Formats: sequence, structure tokens, C-alpha cells
Amino acid sequence: MGKHSSGSTVPARPPAEVLVDPAARRARSRTGDERSLDWDVPPVEALRAPRGLDLATFDRAATPGWSQGRKQAERLLDAHADELSELQERLFAEGRSGGGRSVLLVLQGMDTAGKGGIVRHVIGLVDPQGVQHTSFGVPTAEEREHDFLWRIRRALPDPGYLGVFDRSHYEDVLVARVDELVPPDVWEARYDQINAFEAELVAAGTTVVKVALFVSLDEQKARLRERLERPEKHWKYDPGDIDARRRWPAYQEAYQAAIERTSTEVAPWYVIPADSKWFARVAVSELVLDALRRLDLGWPPADFDVATELRRLESA
Repeated sequence: MGKHSSGSTVPARPPAEVLVDPAARRARSRTGDERSLDWDVPPVEALRAPRGLDLATFDRAATPGWSQGRKQAERLLDAHADELSELQERLFAEGRSGGGRSVLLVLQGMDTAGKGGIVRHVIGLVDPQGVQHTSFGVPTAEEREHDFLWRIRRALPDPGYLGVFDRSHYEDVLVARVDELVPPDVWEARYDQINAFEAELVAAGTTVVKVALFVSLDEQKARLRERLERPEKHWKYDPGDIDARRRWPAYQEAYQAAIERTSTEVAPWYVIPADSKWFARVAVSELVLDALRRLDLGWPPADFDVATELRRLESA
């Protein structure tokens, strides 16, 4: 990637031979072996939150739309790396050339659901210079002085960027509800405010991909035990995680309501069973890849005469 005057970086322009339609390039470059790594049902269909979703009976160990097992899923994730990287670079180049589009991945889930692993293993496949990642914790004193969306707006991805929210504005209808941080009429009104906010984002050019990761109570216990038993994982442990486990039914009820009230046509929820980390990772990689493909990204045209610049280069 090349430098620009502010010190940040922009992708170098590609040689002419790679300026082809992304779909055509995918079809040409995939081997027969790679084509065998297909989903039974596309994740955008298999994982989209259905009407009548019942989290009480939701199978967190399932792998909806995928029947080929872990090894094949990991191979597919590896196979996605080049295309994810190129499409993200095209998005970044478009933004540096005046385009206004961006992608926002929202990750929600109980503690140990695998949000951090998604960031490392999926978002880690692309150039970090084109990623804006924000983890939302307990609101600061300054943030509490403002509307709950104030801190969210400040962290939205700039044009050309892939934004990642590790937790998000949904904390304000999840934690705020379960822990009774605000009166019911306040968090109740937030569903409509969130829908209006996300519709505004989409209208302005941001593709919103909302992912809810769900682990079972037993799997969460196993992951918390690992954090306690392995010294190198102690830094990940928070005693508050045990308190949240004791309010598990209330959190499931809050998640159910949030998904039902805020899964819209422009910003649907994708509900992912996360007991199998490998499945959650390949599923999210597919959702992000689908969002980038739908943008039909090309490379920005040169704003200079290429032939003239080549002659100048030869004579320099």
C-alpha cells in the first residue's frame, strides 16, 4: 500500500490485468476442490433470524446450512482470505477516491461467545489499515452525559472502511434492561430509535451486518473454567461473568426481544450457534464476504493519464 500526505496509507493501484469483474474472477479462479466447499444453504438464508425465533429451544451446537464438518470449514475460511482481502482493499481504495460507502459488522453475544476470536480469525484476514475496530464497555462519565447513540455515532466507520463493533448500541437494550440501569419506558423506546438509526446508516451508504453469537450455558462454563485454569487466560476473566450467568434467563429474554424488535429488511439479524468456534468463524466470514460482494466493487479509475506518467517514469 502506498502513502499519502497525511501519513496513513492507501492501496496501490493494481496492474491492468486484474481489473476484472469480481464474480467472473471468482468463477475462473476457484478450483474444483474449492467449489466442493459449498454450503447446503447460503448463510444469509440459513442464519437470518426467523420470525418466531425461540432462544429457549435454539440449538447452540448446530451448524445451520453446513454439513461438511470442521476441517472443511477451516479450509473454506482459508480459501476466503484472498477474496476478502481484495474486496476490502477495493472498498478502501473507493473511499480514498471520494466514495461514501462502508461496511459495519456488529458483534453481540454473552461473554465467551467468541467475539474476539471472530475479530482475530476473520477480520484478521484483511489489511488492518482498512479496519476500524471498537470495543464498547461500560459507558464513561462523558458518554453518560449524552444520548446512548452518541458514542456509537463517534465510532462509525469512515467511507471506505470495514468497521467492527465488539458489543454495540445493543448493550443499551440488553445490559440496561437486565441490570435495570434505566426505567422500562426508556429501554423500550430505544428499539424504535435503533431502527431509525440503522436505517439512516444504510441510506447514507453503510452496509450493516448484525451478528448475534449464542453459546450454551454448559459451553460458557467450560470456556470460563479454561480462563480460570490457564494463567495465560486470566486477563480475559471478569468476575462479573459469573453474575451474568446467574441472570441467564433474563439475558436470553432481552436478546430475544432485541432481535424480534430490530431485525429489519435493511439491517437484519444473523443468529449464529457458537458452541463450535470454527462454525461461527466461517459463518461470519461468509456474511462479511457476501456484504462486500453485493457492493460490486471495482477499482477507482486513474485521475491522471497513465501513458503520460509511464513516459515520465522512463525518462526520470
